Amino acid sequence: MGWGSQFGGFGSTGSSQYGSRHSAKSIPSVNSQLYRKEIVDKGVTWLLFVYTPNLQGIQYYESVIEEVATSLQGAMKVGSINCESDASFCKELGVYPRRQPKIFVYSYASSEKGSLVEYDGELDVKSLKSFCQEHLPRFSKRINLDNLNAASEAGRLPKVLLLSSKKNTPVIWHALSGLYRKRFIFYDVEVRDISDPSVRKLGIDSLPAIVGWLSNGEKQILKSGISVKDLKSAIQELSGLLDNFEKKNKKAASVKRDNTESGDKSIPLLTVSNFYDICGDKVPICLLGVFRSPTARDKLQKILQSVSQKSFSRRQSVTSGSRDQVSYALLDGSKQQSFLNALDKSGFKSADKLLVAYKPKRGTYATSQGEITEEAAESFISSVLNGDVQFTKTRQKPTLK
Repeated sequence: MGWGSQFGGFGSTGSSQYGSRHSAKSIPSVNSQLYRKEIVDKGVTWLLFVYTPNLQGIQYYESVIEEVATSLQGAMKVGSINCESDASFCKELGVYPRRQPKIFVYSYASSEKGSLVEYDGELDVKSLKSFCQEHLPRFSKRINLDNLNAASEAGRLPKVLLLSSKKNTPVIWHALSGLYRKRFIFYDVEVRDISDPSVRKLGIDSLPAIVGWLSNGEKQILKSGISVKDLKSAIQELSGLLDNFEKKNKKAASVKRDNTESGDKSIPLLTVSNFYDICGDKVPICLLGVFRSPTARDKLQKILQSVSQKSFSRRQSVTSGSRDQVSYALLDGSKQQSFLNALDKSGFKSADKLLVAYKPKRGTYATSQGEITEEAAESFISSVLNGDVQFTKTRQKPTLK
């Protein structure tokens, strides 16, 4: 079953049953302790049935609530509050029922802090379900394809972007945005044509898809062509993806922190968000260590980290004042092949690692493709700075996807 089926038809209501005294036995009970511990500002929407056992219609209310809760299982939780046994709690919340049971939703529709909102619509499954969906968390920012850079910019928290064909933010994404609201920044976008250049640039070939950016700006495709069985299993599966992505972000942040504490300056990965600072037109020379394997990346990181700290490579540019004449970055050749194709027709596909010196303003480049050692890198950079290396005109202006 595809993602789109999660927003199909609604179930029918059960028949009305009345009795003299009933308790909502089939709906989990909520007391003041559980309410404060599990509900208040936890990022999850709750459907709450508030009653006293002497009120009529309890069983019918219960049947409608249970059906709605089942259809939104995973995106919403359900509970009941018995105001006869917990009268002070009900009065504290201001929810005590007088003539008939009441239904409340712990809502995130209007602000980041949750609040109780009473349901006063028709007591049927379709109406109540619609009301619940309207009050799901709203922590995902809806953007358009022309504004994808907003999601890719580096920041304190990692970012995730959902691309789907839906006109409105899917229920699954609403729910996840609440669960992980303090751990990720959420975005979503409607895609009408999978062949749109903006979508292709992200490396997406099927929908729905989730793209993530680590807090250092590095992009990763978490999953594309998502297909799920039901709402609950979808949220469980995607929660696993987000948990793993969060671990990667913490690991990347830890490496960066360790390098800072040890006095080493880590060489950044070239991304869309840092491209202007590292390889923009105001940068005299952009020195890139291109890798196609984890081993090559580690080796280039160590070599460039060492070389970049040496005085000869930190010569300041006459035209740009305090800016160093050379900026350093790593480039993932397997993910950024189009960048290399813009330099040379071959795209340097046969090289597991190489050094590229690129002059953005002039649109020229030079490469060192031999065995890359620290000595070889020093020699290449020195030759570049001294004007002893011949630069070649790029085929077109290189960009990142």
